[in-house]
Amino acid sequence: MPILIQDKPDGLIFKIRVQPRSSRNRVAGLYGDALKINLTAPPVDNAANKACGEFLADLLSVANSAVTVVSGNTGRNKRVMVRCQDQGAQRESIRKAIMSWADR
Repeated sequence: MPILIQDKPDGLIFKIRVQPRSSRNRVAGLYGDALKINLTAPPVDNAANKACGEFLADLLSVANSAVTVVSGNTGRNKRVMVRCQDQGAQRESIRKAIMSWADR
């Protein structure tokens, strides 16, 4: 099942599955219809959510504040929004990057 990326007026939303306390930060491919993301951060005091946002922002070359966990703050299954106002090149670039991670 391919990853579903929802278009919203203020950005793109997609599902992720987080594996905390991994040996390194990386996108590990698909987990059902979500991207599996391995993070070195532990799942305490919001550390994994913060690390996830920073990791995705770095991969997508956007500001840390542009990546937000919109649901699933306390679980492994999350929905993430990448804020991008324009409907042009930046949004399409972000969409292509997310889709390319699903092929890993």
